[in-house]
Amino acid sequence: MKQANAIELNDLRCGYDGRIIIDIPRLAIPAGAFVAIIGPNGSGKTTLARAASGIISPYSGAVLINGADASRLSYRARARALAVVNQVVDAGEFPLEDYVLMGRLPHRSPLRLFETAGEIRVARENTRLTGLRADWKTPMNQLSGGERQLAAIARALTQQAGILLLDEPTAHLDIAHQVKILDLARRLNRDKGITVALIIHDLNLASEYSDRIILLDNGAVRVAGKPDEVLTRAHVESVYRTRVTILPGPFPGRPLVFPVPGEEPRERAL
Repeated sequence: MKQANAIELNDLRCGYDGRIIIDIPRLAIPAGAFVAIIGPNGSGKTTLARAASGIISPYSGAVLINGADASRLSYRARARALAVVNQVVDAGEFPLEDYVLMGRLPHRSPLRLFETAGEIRVARENTRLTGLRADWKTPMNQLSGGERQLAAIARALTQQAGILLLDEPTAHLDIAHQVKILDLARRLNRDKGITVALIIHDLNLASEYSDRIILLDNGAVRVAGKPDEVLTRAHVESVYRTRVTILPGPFPGRPLVFPVPGEEPRERAL
């Protein structure tokens, strides 16, 4: 039986103000996969996330979510299928409870203004699942950066979508919070079958946590495959334009990447 795809890009071209940033003939993220999307600054990672989540519309081609053309889905239908956690979580003075409960909006009738007891229970269960221990009435701007990321994941889970798109959720966080968030993402993937698409700069975290890696270069897919198929010296040096050493990691098939200080590639690796 052919495996279903959670996200599929077909002849996708998109960008801003008429300028093409992403040009991908075909890319598929299988349902139930944990995929890391990597690439240098300006390679198109965030633009790809915005196209996949419907924030920007393609110039041509299509984004399919669970087989349906995303451009033809309503906001509510798209939000019930795919939840996004952005790098920056800025919710001002919203209490934590209200922020997490916003995840129920795609499931709520426009005429209903207040949450049900069932919705509150779902929101609190998902918040506990993230390990966030802050008081429900705490304003979001009083939480630490790591706590805000956990709150954003709790809100995404409260959407009860089958696809979770994380756009650099570990940026600016210490290693303890990075591990906590990525352990949570892996647990959601393995225990609940949620498809995880993770945009991340740290190549070693991508190698350790993901089952598959997509390496972007100038808006195109340079290579996609298992971590040890993508994180080779030739691929990394060619795309990032810096010398690296690739060493076996503690887990089979998950290499570690180390930059060589002060050196650039002598020639473009092939």
